[in-house]
Amino acid sequence: VGVDLPNPIGKKRARAINNGEFPFTTSDNLLVASLKKVSKQGNISATTDPEIYSEADVVVVDIQLDIPYLDNEPQLEFGAFKEAISTLGKKIRSNTLIVIETTVPPGTCEKIVVPVLHSELTKRDIDPKSVHIAHSYERVMPGDNYLSSITDYWRVFAGYTKNAGDACELFLNRVVNTADFPLTRLSTTTASETAKVMENTYRAANIAFIDEWTKYAESIGIDLFEVIDAIRKRPTHSNIRFPGLGVGGYCLTKDPTFAPAAASQLFNKDLKFPFSKMAVQINHDMPLHSVRRLKSLMGGSICGKNILVCGVSYRQDVGDARFSPSEILVREMLRDGSIVTCHDPYLSYWNELSKPILKKLPSNLHFDAIIFAVPHKVYRELELSSVINQETIVLDANLVFTKKQRESARTQNIKIESIGRGDGL
Repeated sequence: VGVDLPNPIGKKRARAINNGEFPFTTSDNLLVASLKKVSKQGNISATTDPEIYSEADVVVVDIQLDIPYLDNEPQLEFGAFKEAISTLGKKIRSNTLIVIETTVPPGTCEKIVVPVLHSELTKRDIDPKSVHIAHSYERVMPGDNYLSSITDYWRVFAGYTKNAGDACELFLNRVVNTADFPLTRLSTTTASETAKVMENTYRAANIAFIDEWTKYAESIGIDLFEVIDAIRKRPTHSNIRFPGLGVGGYCLTKDPTFAPAAASQLFNKDLKFPFSKMAVQINHDMPLHSVRRLKSLMGGSICGKNILVCGVSYRQDVGDARFSPSEILVREMLRDGSIVTCHDPYLSYWNELSKPILKKLPSNLHFDAIIFAVPHKVYRELELSSVINQETIVLDANLVFTKKQRESARTQNIKIESIGRGDGL
């Protein structure tokens, strides 16, 4: 049973699931087919009624937990999260397993979840020790393999107590393909929470590292993708990142700030995280480089220019624009006086900018410039010379087009350049 908030959006999602329809735009056909299958079996439903918690043997918690990550001293915002945990405590019964999947600041289970739950359970004369609390984070990858990234991938977990850990392990063994992707059990929930946050911080710092080399490569006229491909041959460096528009999505943008905030606000420790803090700021500002590159290609100004941005999702083949680097890109171009049109095959409206989005590309792209911001499949398969005129400047900001495609476009006198490559490469 899926549970959402009793607001219009939550009710709409619940209705969709109850009709056997996946409530979000997705390119994962297996996910859509699986939902229809279990719906016909009567094995899935959705509701906005919290009374359902009283019937649960297992409750998996996935709640948005925000933090103003660009502030000098980001403050953890536990209000809505605490309220949700409190609701659980008012409804669940003895022997329920609660698995926190939400990415949370280290220490959240120990210092927030346990006290709130225990308080509510005590009010109901239920032994707090009879409810099992565990943490197990997802390594989910939205896109073509969304469902498989949940069932066929390594999971980390920990219980607040030994019994909670055992109960969580039993549950995960029924959900995850642990024969091929064994579980990793950590000693404490705080360790499990730290693993998730550190994992995402490492990736965010890796991406931020590439920013200065992107500018270097463009400045001296080399192809950084070619360089990185050569470096990746070395096994110890196989996960070095590529240049791109920037960092987006709900995780990598904010997660590096969770450990510093938790150290101060949950553990009362005065610790410094200079790499984490710098990575967050560098990644946030990264899309501004694409604006500067476009200005350079257009003679120093984009004021009054008609510009098409292809891709507003935070990653390819996903209908999710939360914390998308395209938002920073578009806002900056609008401030510079550009006339911006946006297209995305997975979205028709951009809530963050209160802006309609083209869902179908025009047959003839008559714009002063086009930025390909997201490597959606529909863009990667474009025959540029058939849809773009010679007066249009094309900037590939996210490894959308191959060398063969770029060279073919240039034979048709189309000016196409790439982030991470010098002009003409």
